[in-house]
Amino acid sequence: MDASDIPAQTLPASELARLDACFPARDVAVGSGAVVSVRECGQGPVVVCLHGIGSGAASWLDTAALLAPQARLIAWDAPGYGTSTPLAPTAPAAADYAARLGEVLDALAIESCVLVGHSLGAITAASAARTDARIRRLVLVSPAIGYGAAGRIDARAKVRAERLATLDELGIAGMAARRAGRLVSEGASAHARQWVCWNMARLNDHGYRQAVELLCNADLLADLPPPMPVRVACGALDVVTPPAACEEVAHRCGVALELVEDAGHAGYVEQPQAVAALLRESLAG
Repeated sequence: MDASDIPAQTLPASELARLDACFPARDVAVGSGAVVSVRECGQGPVVVCLHGIGSGAASWLDTAALLAPQARLIAWDAPGYGTSTPLAPTAPAAADYAARLGEVLDALAIESCVLVGHSLGAITAASAARTDARIRRLVLVSPAIGYGAAGRIDARAKVRAERLATLDELGIAGMAARRAGRLVSEGASAHARQWVCWNMARLNDHGYRQAVELLCNADLLADLPPPMPVRVACGALDVVTPPAACEEVAHRCGVALELVEDAGHAGYVEQPQAVAALLRESLAG
């Protein structure tokens, strides 16, 4: 089932109208017939945002609106998400997603940016930052570490089997109904809950399966870039990538972990003011 087949009743019409007015989607051609869907808001220094495995570009709406006076925020639908062309390999690596991101920066003539990676997006962001000099700062929010390390073989097999079995059993819509609630804290607003469910319900089967392979095969701790300005943040109530796991990423980057209070995994959806403040500080250096 593709995104176009999913009804949008979980999100009020007023929110859909706000999304289209403030953060519209457009397809960017990146060569070889491929396109990447992006949303954009604001003017000024560029912030590029990468979503996690169960989300999409639209999830950055509130953060983009808060930053609009100070920054140009661009969010992509990762390859295989939204209308973005999937990558060719059945099991693409972080470098494949990073290469597609580089093509997007080329197409949009981005010369310098702060790159933000949330959850699985952190894996792509770190890989891109290793080789792309246009990325001047890196912000990892609730970063997923991945299961590609040699010592995580059993966990890798379990995660792959469970993720794909859930998809096969429930489909995208059923998976969203079951899993979306884990992305926010128990105290999350109805607004945040509607958004995480709506975003997950719009996943594409093929793109999600490729993303599962990225999650299972990647090793963020081994793929962190050389020393560069980095910030690592995590929802204080995150049960998907808990603070203890994010603390290890921060330690490897040589920085202190920054907690987003009263937030679960999708902290930028649940507490966009706090995440926007963090990104505003990152722009200022």
